[in-house]
Amino acid sequence: MGKKILGLLKYFLFLGLGIFLLWLTLRKSNWEEIKNDIVTANFIFLIPATIMLLVSHLSRAVRWKILMEPLGYKPSLINTFLAVMIGYWANLAVPRLGEVLKCTILGRYEKVPADKLVGTIVAERAFDVASLVVVLTLTVILQYDLVGEYASGMISSMFHNKNGGTSFKKILLILGSIIAVLFIIGFLLKRLAHFSFIQKTKTFIKGILQGLTSVKNIKNKGWFFFHTVLIWVLYLLSTYMGFFAMKDMSHYGITTAFSALTFGSIGMIVPSPGGIGSYQYAVQQVLLLYGISAEKGLSLGMLIWFAQTGIVIIFGTLSFIMLPVINRSKNEKSRLHL
Repeated sequence: MGKKILGLLKYFLFLGLGIFLLWLTLRKSNWEEIKNDIVTANFIFLIPATIMLLVSHLSRAVRWKILMEPLGYKPSLINTFLAVMIGYWANLAVPRLGEVLKCTILGRYEKVPADKLVGTIVAERAFDVASLVVVLTLTVILQYDLVGEYASGMISSMFHNKNGGTSFKKILLILGSIIAVLFIIGFLLKRLAHFSFIQKTKTFIKGILQGLTSVKNIKNKGWFFFHTVLIWVLYLLSTYMGFFAMKDMSHYGITTAFSALTFGSIGMIVPSPGGIGSYQYAVQQVLLLYGISAEKGLSLGMLIWFAQTGIVIIFGTLSFIMLPVINRSKNEKSRLHL
């Protein structure tokens, strides 16, 4: 009972965070302009965006299959894909629930032990984090004049005094704070090692490191990295389609879409249901650097988010319906052959 209450509290906390970020984004916005932007959008460009996102989900299913091969399991692609879509669908309701659910589903229909699949999920998440770091680095390098200078300006301002000169007091204070925080963390990890939260944190960090090193056991390393790159390329192109869908935004280059993808993905990390609020806020803020109005940036963020979420809801629901039907027919065919 205690765990259920704690789970509900976490859910409402993150939901509240998402709603707060959405309110923060909308509070000074011109609703009429946002409504007009979305209503007058050229929705025909959402068709290729939808296809690209579905292919990216299929590519993710193929990559997951590759991760299972060293364990000696080769589930069917259709069941793996449907499990992935149901996982996304579940994550809209409760963040991280989908990771558990898709393992359970594949365990049921493909006779793969769900506990053995946990390692593959950790490996996937580790490479997703590493990929996001690479994408963020590329964004800063390719657009240093905007994104890079903005980020470095924020950092350098931390070390300046009121006159614009270097403040050695601030530097010493920041360095001292970092050392103090690292010391406190180390002390707490040792003294409070028996607490479940500390143990889970250690397990999580070890899991990421193990996930990154697990690629050495994969036979088809080339295909694994190919699908990892393909997933992000399709994410980028589908985001780019959003610019063509919005009126007066098609002239912005793919590098602008690169920034929207990067910071939107960072916004999705915030564990609010489906990234609600955090995604729109992140996209709006980065597009301000390109001279795009807050309303226009918010309209684009909402359009892309609605498209992504709509795909998950529709195809996730269809997957939930189709999964038992497809496997029932497969079982019937296997009986006939017997």
